[in-house]
Amino acid sequence: MRLSVVSWNVNSVRLRIEQVARFLQQADADVVCLQEIKCQSPEFPHQAFIDMGYPHILVTGQKGWHGVALVSKHPFDTLETPTHCRRSEARCQAVSVKGVEIWNFYIPAGGDVPDRALNDKFDHKLEFYERVTRTLNERPKDQPLLIAGDLNIAPGEFDVWSHRQMLRVVSHTPPELEAFDNFVTAGELYDPFRDAYPNPEKIFSWWSYRSADFRKSNRGLRLDHILLNPGLRNRLTAPASAIIHDTVREWERPSDHAPIQVTLNL
Repeated sequence: MRLSVVSWNVNSVRLRIEQVARFLQQADADVVCLQEIKCQSPEFPHQAFIDMGYPHILVTGQKGWHGVALVSKHPFDTLETPTHCRRSEARCQAVSVKGVEIWNFYIPAGGDVPDRALNDKFDHKLEFYERVTRTLNERPKDQPLLIAGDLNIAPGEFDVWSHRQMLRVVSHTPPELEAFDNFVTAGELYDPFRDAYPNPEKIFSWWSYRSADFRKSNRGLRLDHILLNPGLRNRLTAPASAIIHDTVREWERPSDHAPIQVTLNL
């Protein structure tokens, strides 16, 4: 039995619903985790996803900002989500589908100043990670768990266009790298993308809109992740089944994030 999961910060699901339909036609995903949907449930394009073959829908929305949604070809159970976000923003949801628990996160970006005392947004981001880390410490490691989303940290030296320069920029600063490492350690989480794209290959999932030609400048970051706990680590169909669909970033009026996908054998 196969389970293929996509994660995509779509940067407004209503604005990009045609791109979503085009991508899902070629990706053949079973479950799609969307972030930054920028709408509430009544405004979410439910019928469009039903028409695409995703009749099972969970929307955790917020007016104009943030928001996550999960759509699935298969029925799922909605799970209670711990309070990871102290501001109660629409940033997380959890479901169980085919025996796999899936967490869909849109972790705060953290503002511009990497100092918890001077920047409340940065403090909020690190506290979010600390709360998730505590939850993972308490959770049995053998229960299958997949964490997907825009986690807003590029954790590795080869997940950023310049490790040296980005150490001073929010998304790759030492406090964030430490928080990400603690989070991964607590859940014993496995990153399938680094098997599919081994170091020192640089891989990115986000490129700024500021570059007219993002391929030419290639100043990207890998902010989007799908991570597997020990209960799922050996279920990958193959290392190559972890894919960054960066060609979607080339489409007209794209999100600044590319969708990523992992396929499992259950």
